[in-house]
Amino acid sequence: MKKGYKVLQIILIFFGAVFLVMVTLSFTTAPFWIWYHLGVKSSRINRPPDIIVVMGGGGMPSESGLMRCYYAAKVANHFNRAKVIIALPGDTADSESSVIGMKKELVLRGIEPQRIFFENSGTNTRSQALNIFQKYSEFTASPAILLISSPEHLHRAVLSFRKAGFLRVDGVAAWERAIESDINFSGRLLGGRRMIPDIGENLALRYEFWTQMNYELIILREWFALGYYQLKGWI
Repeated sequence: MKKGYKVLQIILIFFGAVFLVMVTLSFTTAPFWIWYHLGVKSSRINRPPDIIVVMGGGGMPSESGLMRCYYAAKVANHFNRAKVIIALPGDTADSESSVIGMKKELVLRGIEPQRIFFENSGTNTRSQALNIFQKYSEFTASPAILLISSPEHLHRAVLSFRKAGFLRVDGVAAWERAIESDINFSGRLLGGRRMIPDIGENLALRYEFWTQMNYELIILREWFALGYYQLKGWI
């Protein structure tokens, strides 16, 4: 009984310490720069791509799905001879499915429908990479692949496609952009209860703390995913 209590105590102390570190880091810019490093590590275009692969996000419409389509369309309109593959599980016969939603978004942004193909059976990055290698590597003897994905996921995606057999793999991170406007406000001018502190000019408390905390969760998830892929031999 005492041994079990001691183990529980150790676990609670450990997670309490982790939580304290996360809260402390949320008042710094460290989480952003770690997330940024994940995005730039494999984000480069070394050659014109034969195939552009849009990695599926969180469905359509969703922030990740729309962002990836936005960047994919920009790249595909520039490299207008490259085929475009949407890597997202779904029913291509269902006009309301997310995978068809991504195709519609690309077409809306100027990509010809005949250039768009699907990898709609893989349910993780590893299986999508293997399926695309098996199905589409016959386009050229050694096709140049360009991956489009969220910043935190791009490095794992590039490594996964290289492990699957592709020799030439580049990537483009779908970066978000912050608004440029000044969003400070005066609580005194807006009225309300004066006994409540005015945080209108405290952007760190209003936004930056929560943004950094969100980056921390994204980073932890991706580190676990990278570790798992490494242990499985998938990267």
